[in-house]
Amino acid sequence: MFESQTIAAIATAVVPQQGSIGIVRLSGRDAIAIARTLFQAPGRQAWESHRILYGYVRHPKTQQLVDEALLLIMQAPRSYTREDVVEFHCHGGIMPVQKVLQLCLEQGARLAQPGEFTLRAFLNGRLDLTQAESVADLVGSRSPAAVQAALAGLQGKLATPIREARATCLDILAEIEARIDFEEDLPPLDQGAIVAQLNNILTEVSQLLATADQGELLRTGLKVVILGRPNVGKSSLLNAWSRCDRAIVTDLPGTTRDVVESQLVVGGIPVQVLDTAGIRETADQVEKIGVERSRSAAMAADLVLLVIEATTGWSAGDQEIYQQVQERPVILVINKTDLASDKAESTLSYPNTIERVVKTAAAYNQGIDALEKAILDAVNRGNLQAADLDLAINQRQAAALTRAKMSLQQVQETIAKELPLDFWTIDLRGAIQALGEITGEEVTESVLDRIFSRFCIGK
Repeated sequence: MFESQTIAAIATAVVPQQGSIGIVRLSGRDAIAIARTLFQAPGRQAWESHRILYGYVRHPKTQQLVDEALLLIMQAPRSYTREDVVEFHCHGGIMPVQKVLQLCLEQGARLAQPGEFTLRAFLNGRLDLTQAESVADLVGSRSPAAVQAALAGLQGKLATPIREARATCLDILAEIEARIDFEEDLPPLDQGAIVAQLNNILTEVSQLLATADQGELLRTGLKVVILGRPNVGKSSLLNAWSRCDRAIVTDLPGTTRDVVESQLVVGGIPVQVLDTAGIRETADQVEKIGVERSRSAAMAADLVLLVIEATTGWSAGDQEIYQQVQERPVILVINKTDLASDKAESTLSYPNTIERVVKTAAAYNQGIDALEKAILDAVNRGNLQAADLDLAINQRQAAALTRAKMSLQQVQETIAKELPLDFWTIDLRGAIQALGEITGEEVTESVLDRIFSRFCIGK
């Protein structure tokens, strides 16, 4: 499909003064020819596959030096795309890789589309569709658990059971169609064996579907907002939780004027924590904007940590804030327990609609473990164990598996109603189609466009 097109792209992040190496990648039949035009390898270095050459990138006409670099050669089919691939390993930064890329384009290469290298790997049989999606998940991983789930997909742990289930469905379909065409020449169909096979497939499909919510959390993370009145210790809580001075902490109410963000990992789940301005009525125009942003952040959050003071207890201000967010999952955080007497803590009251309560002394880093446990308990009622996940499907795969499950259940119903064999084949083909969409054995161009458009350029 792509034999006549050689593509090129920068394959590493381009950040000024932040990277020692920058890579420009080419794939296609002219990749090596372009490299020979631009790269000068001194001495008698052999231009062989899977060798690294040392030399210089020069302008092909003026011979002006562009960069000192390494050149990696990977000839087809032993490459990521199963095409000829070369990589210029240049000095990092913005200019060297941009200059090298521009020279490659001037020599006839085309700038790659997002995910086009991985798309070629899929179309050339190097990866199936689940593995290709796992590549994107691996690049975008935000926690160790997400990395492990992506690596499991890359190693084929999702594709293998899907292929086996589809192969079994194809075998069943072949048996049924043979009986339809040659009923008199074949022994009767073993209906019991077919029902048992369908039950096994449905069990496998249901187990895979059960990982969809966990997979979504691993990929998108959990958005948690710390909310409360001014000076209850919200910023201190964020600093204690993130183990750094992320937010400014003073005794003055209204110190936090804007939403402060921190990225954490809790139980293998990426968590975006937002510390917000204390909610109160104020005449200060800047603080008023901060309060409105706090309310907006709370409405968009997956979970709200409502912080109150142990010394003052539940106040009218806390009640007002709670009424605004009570439709969201809420954990009540009773902070500054180090300053409260035992009697004050024991008599502290709050709405009985709040199910989860945690006591902390953020100034002394106390109660953070209990807070994280409460958060995990709040997610799927504690059934989520993202750190132990071996595999997690994405939304596209879940949608296809759901269609496959419905089709298989319809086949079971058809068998139970003792309908003719022709009726069995209709939904069986639907299950085969849905399972094939997951691995890419049956997939449309529009689906491929949607999947690979989310990749970064150069991957």
